[in-house]
Amino acid sequence: MKFMVVYNPDFYDDLIEAVAWYNDQQPGLGDRFSSFVKMQSSQLTINALHFSLKYDNVRCMRIGKFPFLLHYRVSTQSKKVFVEALFHMSRSPEKWRKRKPK
Repeated sequence: MKFMVVYNPDFYDDLIEAVAWYNDQQPGLGDRFSSFVKMQSSQLTINALHFSLKYDNVRCMRIGKFPFLLHYRVSTQSKKVFVEALFHMSRSPEKWRKRKPK
């Protein structure tokens, strides 16, 4: 089944924050991280159901060797994947659960 991927605007804020932090640590590392996120999130069009449910109806995909998880929901009825957040694995999921899905 092929899915359309829809991104919550807050996801982009998460990405910008993480890229900036990684670039501060080592020039170009944030850009490498961003490439991993783009590559892996594009795979959700065909592999969205591959990852197990973690909380409620949310699935998580690890971002390469980086300690981040892409949090997303899948609607098989509408054939859409809703990417909700990009969070460091040490952060509590309660923070993003308070976000309203968009």
